[in-house]
Amino acid sequence: MIAMDLEGAREMPDDGRPMKISRLCGALGAEVRGVDLARLDEAASAAIRDAFHEHLVLVFPDQDLAAGAQVAFTELFGAVEPHPLRTRRTVDGFPAVLIIENRKGRPGARNDYWHSDISHAERPPAVTVLHAIKVTEGRGDTMFCNMYRAYDALSEDQREALRGRRALHSGMATYTRSLEHNDARAIDRAEVKPPRAHPVVCTHPVTHRPMLFVNPHFTTRMEDMTEDESRPLLDSLYAAATRPENVYRHRWRVGDVVMWDNRCAMHYAVMDYTEDMARQLHRTTAAGAAPR
Repeated sequence: MIAMDLEGAREMPDDGRPMKISRLCGALGAEVRGVDLARLDEAASAAIRDAFHEHLVLVFPDQDLAAGAQVAFTELFGAVEPHPLRTRRTVDGFPAVLIIENRKGRPGARNDYWHSDISHAERPPAVTVLHAIKVTEGRGDTMFCNMYRAYDALSEDQREALRGRRALHSGMATYTRSLEHNDARAIDRAEVKPPRAHPVVCTHPVTHRPMLFVNPHFTTRMEDMTEDESRPLLDSLYAAATRPENVYRHRWRVGDVVMWDNRCAMHYAVMDYTEDMARQLHRTTAAGAAPR
């Protein structure tokens, strides 16, 4: 069976129900309906991979995904790995399934800043998958921005100025956050590695498109400049990336599975809820390669 979305989505085969892929906004993001992520055949898996590389963020509503099934789905995009700093507790029996939660006495860690997950690693994760178990609707939205388009928006002179340059990424921001009273595990300072340099402009390993790879949370400075010297340049890149027309804002519902390409999309978790507002999401990541 084949379904066609009248808003311009591509035709897709399915495994018994029509799979419908609908664009969510002009910048990035698509919603995928008519699929059970716990029961995918090869055709559906291939269609999802294609859609993912086209839209960067995919939203799958109304999913009931056990931890093992979430790991299996994430493995379609690479080896599943636990958080390198083990900052939160995990699902019993599934050390790669991180629990992101907010509840009374255990307020969630703040993530209300634009970032790419663990960009300070030698090989940052390629893909992040979140499954909403409990949410307070209307609170805790997540925003995403397109780093391909951020690069495309630069002038030729700006692109030339960035050619071959690298920026330093540090895990110190995560260490600092772990010292606060939230759901993050306290991290030993010895676990925080020295800053790591990555290219400011990278080429996506699948699409081969150029993209910016810097973010306000983990990127500390340009490799060949001081922090003060770097700030105007980096701030201009962040402004290009996070302009409103380059952002999709997701409003969570129970059962949502949202996945994004960590290499070419930054995200920002809106912190507009208090610890009495229930929130629990399960996070998995697929391993990536060193940015190039």
